[in-house]
Amino acid sequence: MSRLSGTASLPRGMHHHAAALKTLPRHMISLSDYSAEQIAALVESAADFKRKTKEEGQTYHPDAPLRGQTVALLFSKRSTRTRVASESSIAYLGGHAMFLGKEDIQLSVNESLRDSAQVISSMVDGIFARVGAHSEITTLAEHSSVPVINALCDENHPTQILADLLTIWEVYGGRRPGASTMFDVFRGLRVAWVGDANNIVYEMLAAMPKCGFDMRVCTPAKYPIPESVRVRAQGDAEKAKVSVEYFTDPLDAVRDADIIVTDTWVSMGQEAEKAQRLRDFQGYQVSREMAEKGGAKSDWTFMHCLPRKPEEVTDEVFYSDRSVVFQEAENRKWTILAAFAALLPKKN
Repeated sequence: MSRLSGTASLPRGMHHHAAALKTLPRHMISLSDYSAEQIAALVESAADFKRKTKEEGQTYHPDAPLRGQTVALLFSKRSTRTRVASESSIAYLGGHAMFLGKEDIQLSVNESLRDSAQVISSMVDGIFARVGAHSEITTLAEHSSVPVINALCDENHPTQILADLLTIWEVYGGRRPGASTMFDVFRGLRVAWVGDANNIVYEMLAAMPKCGFDMRVCTPAKYPIPESVRVRAQGDAEKAKVSVEYFTDPLDAVRDADIIVTDTWVSMGQEAEKAQRLRDFQGYQVSREMAEKGGAKSDWTFMHCLPRKPEEVTDEVFYSDRSVVFQEAENRKWTILAAFAALLPKKN
C-alpha cells in the first residue's frame, strides 16, 4: 500500500505510556517541557483516535469529554491544517470551537495581551493560540486561568512535531516487526533536516533526540541554530545515547538518512527577505539527485509540514511514493485531538 494513503500500518498493541497522560504539564508550549514518555503517550493516544475513526467508524468521542465546554482558537496568523484540525477535533470531543482571528478581537491592539488572556480565559475552558513571538504564547499561559496549547509561535510548533512522530511510527513500525515499543521503532532512525533555522527544526530538536532519533541538521551558515536550542538538544541526545550534528552542506547532512525533512525558506512575516533568502538557500532543494549523491538510505522518506513551494523540493520527490506529506498533514488532526483530550477536559 502506498505511503500516501495515510491509513497504512496504523499502530496497535504498543500502547505502553498511557499513564504518562496523567502527568502532563498544564500547558503545551513546547515539547521541551515534556518527557519522552509523555510525548509517546500523546502519540499513542492520537493513533488510537485515528484507528477508532478509520477502522471502527467512530465519528465522535462516546464520552464527549468537552461537552458544554468552549475552546477559544486565537489565530493571529493564517492557517489551513491547524484550523481545520482544531475545529474538527473539538467537535469530535463534543465541545464548541470559538474562532477568534486578529480582526475579531482587540488582541494586542487596544488591550494588552495580559489583559486579553485574563478576560478570555475567564469565559472559556481552553485556549489554542497561533501567535507571532514566543513571548506572546508564554504571556498567554502565564495569565490564563485555563490550559493554553501552542498552535504555533516563532520558536515552537509542538502539535506539528507530534504529527511527524505519529507519521514516522506508522511508516516505520511495520518495518521493525520485533519492536515492542514506539521507542524501539524510533531508535537508530536518522533524520536529516535541510532548510531554514526555524520553529519546526527547533521543535524537532526539542523532541526527537530524547525519543531516540539521530539528527543531522543542515542550515546555511548565516542561519545558525540558536545556542540555547543546541545545548538542550545535546543534553537530551547524551541522555538517550544518540547524536545530533550540524552542517551547512546538504550532501553531508543526508548521508545515511532514513528521513529527509524540509520546510518553507520564507515564513510568514519574512516576505520582504524572499529574494535574498532564495539566494542564500541555493543548493538546498531536496531532490532525488541530492539524496543519491549525498548517500541517503535507498528507502528514505520525505516529510514537509506544508504549505510547500517548488523551490524547496522537486515535484519528483514531493509527489512520489517516498513522500508522506499528506499522511503527515492528516495526522495534525489526530495529534491535536489527542492534545485536546489530554489537556482540556475539566477534572472532577
